[in-house]
Amino acid sequence: MAAVRPRNARIPFEIHHDELDADEVINEEDHGSDESRGETQDGDGDGDSECSDESDAHVDPSVQEDMDKFQNTFKGIKERFRLINRIGEGTFSTVYKAEDLLYDHFENDWDPDKENPNLNWCSPPVKRRKTNHPYEDEDDHRQRRQEGPPKKYVAIKKIYATSSPMRILNELELLHDLQNCNSVCPLITAFRNTDQVIAILPYFRHTDFRDYFREFTTSQVRVYFRSLFTALEAVHERRIIHRDIKPTNFLYDSAKERGVLVDFGLAEKEGTECKPCLCQKDSERRRARISNSVAATMGPSNGYPKNDSRPSRRANRAGTRGFRAPEVLFKCTNQTTKLDIWSAGVILLTFLSRRFPFFNSADDVEAMIEIATIFGVQRMKSCAYLHGTVFETNIPTIGKTGFTLEKIIMWSKAVNSLSGEEKLAVAFLERCFELDPNKRISAKEALEHDFLRVDDEEEDEMEIINTPE
Repeated sequence: MAAVRPRNARIPFEIHHDELDADEVINEEDHGSDESRGETQDGDGDGDSECSDESDAHVDPSVQEDMDKFQNTFKGIKERFRLINRIGEGTFSTVYKAEDLLYDHFENDWDPDKENPNLNWCSPPVKRRKTNHPYEDEDDHRQRRQEGPPKKYVAIKKIYATSSPMRILNELELLHDLQNCNSVCPLITAFRNTDQVIAILPYFRHTDFRDYFREFTTSQVRVYFRSLFTALEAVHERRIIHRDIKPTNFLYDSAKERGVLVDFGLAEKEGTECKPCLCQKDSERRRARISNSVAATMGPSNGYPKNDSRPSRRANRAGTRGFRAPEVLFKCTNQTTKLDIWSAGVILLTFLSRRFPFFNSADDVEAMIEIATIFGVQRMKSCAYLHGTVFETNIPTIGKTGFTLEKIIMWSKAVNSLSGEEKLAVAFLERCFELDPNKRISAKEALEHDFLRVDDEEEDEMEIINTPE
């Protein structure tokens, strides 16, 4: 009988790897798909979420061919997992839903269903595929019922061999550091076969964001964001910047009102490769620096020099279009966890306005113009000066003062007024949308805001609702 052993023991992180036989041939694969995020410097992402509840439907022949190729080239995976479907793909990885064939051989302390299957996330039931044989489905269903315990599913993230080894290690180490954090996807384990690395993650049931963002009441939005900011508090407490907060990276089960934060492929420790930025200086030193700058002494420029001798400014601009914070667009060289708060604010604006995507820019310049349309040219100039840069525009439709978020939301919904709950949500949104990251609300402070704060009576009610009979 196989011994039961922990699969994610509290030991320094290591990647399991299988040794190749001398006569084995390494097959190279072509990778041409895009993940829902960007490159370290200039990435943009428009992909799907890492998991989908439609993953048990009929498998496309091309997907089946891809899965067969993966199973045949990655040594030992067939003995551990049964691939079911491809549920996400992108620039740096492809994600598959799979059955864990060796689940009973391990302790599985990562599994929230283990202690109380009715209280936490559950794996969805397998949908029966239609065949030409009428009794085949019935026999298969009867066989599954006789098997006893329900099947356990995982998400296998195949990280492309073209990814930087340090980038792969960084993602796995951060996931390992975030073990046992509320509403954060845990890393079960990882395997390496030659130059191919796969990460094994829990499979979470969730609802497609586009199916509910227009239908949610303000109370439901409040529960959603309490779950999201609970995850962000745990991540930011460890000084980790996620860098890609968006709806498809927060898998939310609307039925159970629980979500989990996934995809740490762009995440990094705060302070990684950072340089001093003017935004970290005190206000007096900033004023002195700005007053002595060329932009302040010579005024706005009518163009750009053909041969600019100034050194180029480099900063991490990773993230998804429409969700990047102003400091990312202005290439701040000392970015903090506050950029995740801005991205969460964009999600809230989507809920309140019933428009997705709300920001839909093609590049960073258009993204700045979109933000300037709301906040006005004057505030955008101040934000640019904060990071030692200049913002200039001659677009006549962009006003100096901009508009209030309340007006933007009313125009989007074609209403004349907002309810008390909606106004409270707008007040919270204003704290998330502070152009100065130093003044922007933190995840911990957000959970204490009137919009998200839960009193003792509400907590007792939620426990009663979530307690199984």
